[in-house]
Amino acid sequence: MDRQPCVYILASGKHGTLYIGVTSNLLGRLQQHREGLIKGFTSRYDVVGLVHYEMADTMDAAIAREKQLKKWNRDWKVTLIERDNPDWDDLAIGLGLDPVSGRRSR
Repeated sequence: MDRQPCVYILASGKHGTLYIGVTSNLLGRLQQHREGLIKGFTSRYDVVGLVHYEMADTMDAAIAREKQLKKWNRDWKVTLIERDNPDWDDLAIGLGLDPVSGRRSR
């Protein structure tokens, strides 16, 4: 999974605050979010649970998809998440990361 362009959605909890990002290293970026190394929105609102991600062939394609998703209304984003992840599980655990410790419950 290293160095594969993708767009991802993080959530603070089920139906919580959402964040949409793009990266070429999903596991590395998730670790940065989880450790609070990326200051700003995600660390301020504890938005670290991976609830959706999509791989892309190129970084340009991933960025285009990110821009598209950011324009969607919240209901569309929730529908996208719940299509494949109805319980809003932290998908990062299935990718090999440990569960987030000390995470605030929402």
